[in-house]
Amino acid sequence: MTPLLCVENIHVRYGDLVALRGVSLTVAEGEVVCIIGPNGAGKSTTMAAIAGGVVPHSGDIRLAGASIRGERPEKIARLGVSLVPEGRHVFGTLTVDENLAIGGQLRGDRAAARADRERILSLLPRLGERLHSPAGRLSGGEQQMLAVARAVMTRPRLLLVDEPSLGLAPKIIDQIYEILLDLRRQASLTLLINEQSSTRILKHADRISVLRGGRIQLEGRAADLKDGEAIRKAYFGFGERAAQPAEASA
Repeated sequence: MTPLLCVENIHVRYGDLVALRGVSLTVAEGEVVCIIGPNGAGKSTTMAAIAGGVVPHSGDIRLAGASIRGERPEKIARLGVSLVPEGRHVFGTLTVDENLAIGGQLRGDRAAARADRERILSLLPRLGERLHSPAGRLSGGEQQMLAVARAVMTRPRLLLVDEPSLGLAPKIIDQIYEILLDLRRQASLTLLINEQSSTRILKHADRISVLRGGRIQLEGRAADLKDGEAIRKAYFGFGERAAQPAEASA
């Protein structure tokens, strides 16, 4: 069966700085796949390449078998890829409701978009309570919920989530993951998630890839990596697959 997402040997440079060195990964329909790696590993660059924010210098990216490498972000979004960026990036001066409306702008089916909005708010009652509040007044956890909800309003097939736990308290992180998994079940989402830590994601992911120095150092099923030892070796550069330090920030 053709994977929903196939990233094949992509290389990305920012001037003289090498960010990705032959990254390859696949994500099957309905899977939860997590990329783990330290700061500067290339995690955010990988997601930016998939979403069209940067164009790989070589390699290919395919969605459901069709190449999307070099396509504009707007086209990739219409094809069913939505990105929740690191740091949330909600529109602070707009209300929660207006932020959600922006997420639905790419869709022509307004009635279905309204139905999706109601379904999302039923899963996220805290957003419903703050519907007419400026997004900039929300807590960090609420802003992350809004960023996820806004992305889901595009009705994606593939949701890219860049470091959803960044800067949040452990209790809020657990809530964010519960929301992501609920949305995955109810909206038939496929998830690709970036994280620095494997602490929580091992409980939720189907497969794990460890990225360091712009290269995939380890891939495997989360169930097979649950003791964490192989992940630690790949993450910190111990063992045979150790790579050179990253030359560019993620």
